[in-house]
Amino acid sequence: MRGLVGIGVGAEYPTSTLSANESANEYTTTKRGGILVMVTNLPLAFGGPFATIIFLIVYKICSGTKHLEAIWRTVFAIRCFWPLSVFYFRWKTATTEVYEKGRIKRNIPYFLALKFYWKRLLGTCGTWFMYDFVTFPNGIFSSTIISSVIKDQNDLVKVAEWNLLLGVLAVLGVPIGAYLSDRIGRKYTLMFGFSGYIIFGLIIGCAYDQLKKITPLFIIFYAFMNMLGNAGPGDMLGVISSEASATAVRGVFYGLSAVTGKIGSVVGVECFQPIRDNLGARWTFIIAAICGLIGIIITYFFVPHSLESDLMKQDVEFHNYLVSNGWTGKMGFDETDEESMVRTIEVEENGTNCSKKNAEIISVRQVDQS
Repeated sequence: MRGLVGIGVGAEYPTSTLSANESANEYTTTKRGGILVMVTNLPLAFGGPFATIIFLIVYKICSGTKHLEAIWRTVFAIRCFWPLSVFYFRWKTATTEVYEKGRIKRNIPYFLALKFYWKRLLGTCGTWFMYDFVTFPNGIFSSTIISSVIKDQNDLVKVAEWNLLLGVLAVLGVPIGAYLSDRIGRKYTLMFGFSGYIIFGLIIGCAYDQLKKITPLFIIFYAFMNMLGNAGPGDMLGVISSEASATAVRGVFYGLSAVTGKIGSVVGVECFQPIRDNLGARWTFIIAAICGLIGIIITYFFVPHSLESDLMKQDVEFHNYLVSNGWTGKMGFDETDEESMVRTIEVEENGTNCSKKNAEIISVRQVDQS
């Protein structure tokens, strides 16, 4: 079942993100990053706290631990409605103008695309691996982490309530990243978020024995780490990956970046418990700080800063690169026939207020390749 969900979500999330970015590009290019974050990562980040709220409600209705099997079945059934609700909206989604003009129908030159975008692809894949290596274990094992620092470790309600507080505080990082992405740029917002792993990962890791005795303070520092994770890589990886390449290869390259991230999540989840058992709980946070440092290094060298321009400009640059390397295929704007439009010109004659309409046929190309 997890495999089927992975296939569905794994295919849908990249295409939806790209479609949202292209639609935002048609609306604005100066605030596109913030808009994309608020319609993609905000619902994603809110999903965790929302799931905890559903659990607490069902747990209360089912009289707690007396009906645990009924609780998990009910929660599981309720969670099916949200993915099903997406189907209608996805069915009604229209193809964007950016995609129509920048697509390549057949014989996509992937080798040339890799030569042109290898550096950016390495940047998005590497940073996504580092982020998912940290965030997925912290999400999956957050209850384990929290239960180890509270007095009554078997109290499911207490653990869930602290987990809810942790999740709500972490969500606050999403609008911060949305705001910064169009101010300081995607690259520096990404580095800012990774720095949170370094700062708070080291604080928690180095002072773990002291902090675990003060549960509220531990949760606050833990939440700040997750908050900056949301503000930086959580927000920016989708934005950067959906802007880092031309329309013709954007979906494939985004998918490669995302799947590299999921490989990182698998590795992180598998390593989490052995690290706790062999090195101690503090090292899960210290290693998170190390991953943050590696993420900053990858971002600095492989993620470009100038990604806030019109997406169509990248299509033109990529097209010109392909043509200069002997490619003879066609993009969407190559296949579009020249349009004609009639410009009405009012001409004042003989000092009177009479107007004469002259029709002037002007041939225009959809995209200026010069």
